[in-house]
Amino acid sequence: QVQLVESGGGLVQPGGSLRLSCTASGNAFRSSDMAWYRQYPGKQRELVASITRVGSTKYADSVKGRFTISRDNAKNKVFLRMNSLKPEDTAVYWCNSNSVIWGAYWGQGTQVTVSS
Repeated sequence: QVQLVESGGGLVQPGGSLRLSCTASGNAFRSSDMAWYRQYPGKQRELVASITRVGSTKYADSVKGRFTISRDNAKNKVFLRMNSLKPEDTAVYWCNSNSVIWGAYWGQGTQVTVSS
């Protein structure tokens, strides 16, 4: 089983930056693709960014050039660096891991609020 714990959310002014972290338990991290999703009230979760176990990345068009996903396999962590934040980035952000062997897991979610 995999447990994911997110941290780093909070309140930030428009144009500011935040870095989200997700720490994974167990031995599945290195064999898992990782991703960050976000969810607006009343909406389904949407993919923000993903990184494969070998480091290939993808981004939603709305965050390209502003967000950067990275991973540290030695520390079982995945990060989402968010720059130039906009009010429309306000959402609950979720960490996700996915592998053929271990299946899919979600963290508990962390709130990001962009407001002046």
